[in-house]
Amino acid sequence: MKNRTKLLSILLTAIILMQAGFTAFAASENSYTIVSPYDKVVWEGDNAWGAYKGTLHTHTTYSDADLDLPTMIKGYYNRGFDFVANADHGVTGVEWNKEPARPLLYMYQYLIGNKVGHLTDEEYEGIISGTYPLENGQPRGTGMTCVTGANELGYITLTKSHVNGYFLDPSVGNAWDGGENGFEEAVAFVDENDGLSHINHPGDWLQTNQNHDAVNDPANIKYFGDILLKYDSCLGTEVFNERNGTTGYDRILWDNLLMYCLPYGKNVIGFSNTDAHWLETIDTSFMVFMMKENTMAQVKETMQSGAFFSVTRILRDNEFEIGPEEGFDVTNQDIPYPMFSNVITDGHTVSVDYSDAKQIQWIADGKVIAKQAVSGNGTYTIDLDTIDGAEDYTYIRAELLGDGGMCLTQAFVIDDGSAPLTWEEEVVEMTFFEKFMAWFKDTRIYVLFQEIKRAIG
Repeated sequence: MKNRTKLLSILLTAIILMQAGFTAFAASENSYTIVSPYDKVVWEGDNAWGAYKGTLHTHTTYSDADLDLPTMIKGYYNRGFDFVANADHGVTGVEWNKEPARPLLYMYQYLIGNKVGHLTDEEYEGIISGTYPLENGQPRGTGMTCVTGANELGYITLTKSHVNGYFLDPSVGNAWDGGENGFEEAVAFVDENDGLSHINHPGDWLQTNQNHDAVNDPANIKYFGDILLKYDSCLGTEVFNERNGTTGYDRILWDNLLMYCLPYGKNVIGFSNTDAHWLETIDTSFMVFMMKENTMAQVKETMQSGAFFSVTRILRDNEFEIGPEEGFDVTNQDIPYPMFSNVITDGHTVSVDYSDAKQIQWIADGKVIAKQAVSGNGTYTIDLDTIDGAEDYTYIRAELLGDGGMCLTQAFVIDDGSAPLTWEEEVVEMTFFEKFMAWFKDTRIYVLFQEIKRAIG
């Protein structure tokens, strides 16, 4: 009897140990951390950070826009923007009351009768301080920060491999014309000159209007992903650009780039810019930065941390799973855009407060994992422990849809604690024809033919 009791005790102990081991194994399988780009933001209280609306990509008659700098800057000021980087093609931006170095090419603006110039000292001081009157004659009360050192490389605009460089010395990048050799040469140039960069409107270069699925092509994903991995100073890509006319599928490319780059430890920041050439396109795509104060130093820090939201006022119907099912265009209608006002991560949950929304959805590894209709303002919490396979995600991100447009968070990285993979540049052997086509695709002749074909179509 004693032997039987002893044997039973041993068996029970073994079962308990096995269960404990299984539980520990399951826990280790589920052991991961959600890394939030918003974890340092102070959302409320006396020291709460501000939400600042801005764009890092706009144009004037210093390059190929139709309006001079004073008109454009005052346009942004009247639309409530808090910071603006003027990024003319091949023209490195300076303070708005100074004249930048100007390539000879853009002297054509005088020939066609456009005004070219800068703000007066009085106008500049009034705009950056907020004392300059609005269109209604009243002072705005809050200043608009001038972000200098921006340049859309290169200055011949009939190429599509565009990169925005930031925080460049005013003597650097003027009349830079390396764009015919592709995106990487521009990114490398910015890196060598201690700046930051992002890739502009990749869908335009990929011609996704003609081939929507180009954003899912492994060769295209590798092409952009390898540039992002090779250069730490290249922060990400534009996911929204102006009216999204040629870039309506860049969010899908962004998801693919996140999945490609995150295993190597590189996050990909999703930017949204007006790319405005006219006043009518100021209210199209922009960003809301969470910052302690509205300064250029804080803008730079937030670009790198990703503590901001990307917004667009216009999107087409989307044939891909993430939508939107129906397109929208609410530019220049003064409808409040949907926005996040609080983001809290706790364990395996993310809670967000939102406003002016009618739908929220969460995307992980390019797939919608949760979607819910909402009304106006509220709070939504996603618990990854309730979702099968969540421990295998590389990231999650949230999207708000409302009557005033769409708003995106940056990616929340799912960190399982393992060391990042080591990326090594792969030298791909190409045939003579492949090399020729890679070069030809970035030439002015090819792009001019493409634009003529588009106009005829």
